Amino acid sequence: MHQEYQFMAACILPAELSDEFFDLLSYQDVVVNKYLAQGKLIHYALSLDNARLWALFSANSELEVLEMLREFPLTRFLQVEISLLTTYATLSVATPSFSMN
Repeated sequence: MHQEYQFMAACILPAELSDEFFDLLSYQDVVVNKYLAQGKLIHYALSLDNARLWALFSANSELEVLEMLREFPLTRFLQVEISLLTTYATLSVATPSFSMN
């Protein structure tokens, strides 16, 4: 069994975004949703105003993260820096349990 780690991909978007970039946004969403459903992508955030994208992955290695990023249509437009996280914490929102009573 492999140990999974958390990796942050911090990305810088190009200064000028082309029509091709915007055309690929919906395809990017498809890949994002696929990895979220698989539990491989934990968080994803895109800020067009700040020209930044952040993605938090659960993976065995940085190489695995790079392989996933290759599937993202926007990756070729981005400057990507990947960091292995020492600590990652989040607030879990408790959902009420359902009762048939």
